[in-house]
Amino acid sequence: MDDALTLAIDGTEPLSAASVKALASICDRAEDLADDHCGASMVTVHVTGAPEGSWTSGLDVMLVTKWERVLRRLERLPMVTVAVASGDCGGPALDVLLATDIRVAAPDVRLLVPRDGSSTWPGMAGYRLVQQAGAGRVRRAVLFGLPISAADAVRLGLVDELADEPAAAVGAAEELVAGLAGKEVAIRRQLLFDATTTSFEDALGPHLAACDRALRGADAAEEPV
Repeated sequence: MDDALTLAIDGTEPLSAASVKALASICDRAEDLADDHCGASMVTVHVTGAPEGSWTSGLDVMLVTKWERVLRRLERLPMVTVAVASGDCGGPALDVLLATDIRVAAPDVRLLVPRDGSSTWPGMAGYRLVQQAGAGRVRRAVLFGLPISAADAVRLGLVDELADEPAAAVGAAEELVAGLAGKEVAIRRQLLFDATTTSFEDALGPHLAACDRALRGADAAEEPV
């Protein structure tokens, strides 16, 4: 595992400019490696913790905007992303978890949309929860902040597997993605995202373009040296 592509997110820590910078640095590193064709396999993020009390008191919309933008970069990286979750995961920890490709969780994990005062936080974690699991299935979590248990997270597809030994699960993820081209994974990921909101007719062109790209790559690989 490349330590430069590994990050820990503590959801109990207030969102800050340092949080944004740390995640942006990982994205920079992953994008540079993809451009250099170094073959690095994946980004790994360890997430845990959830905000408590008046955790939004130091926030402003500019900082939240920067955080949401760097999350979108993570979600679109030309490299496979893996989250390893434990304990309660809310705030930044939940944001990052929901933006990754492969999600491994300890059996004690709970996913929490944090509350502050009279309401739950209206960030994009709520959007991703609905997109990935359906509005009816996460309604109580988004509206009232009720936790999503580990078993329910797996059942809803928000987590891929529960593991007592995260290191072994990360090793299995590395084997799963070995040999995959990061840029091609990014294209398949975008096709996956678009499938929920795009008509067949509008989706056909991008899928055919991806097929053409794959075929051209296969032809290039078969050309004699």
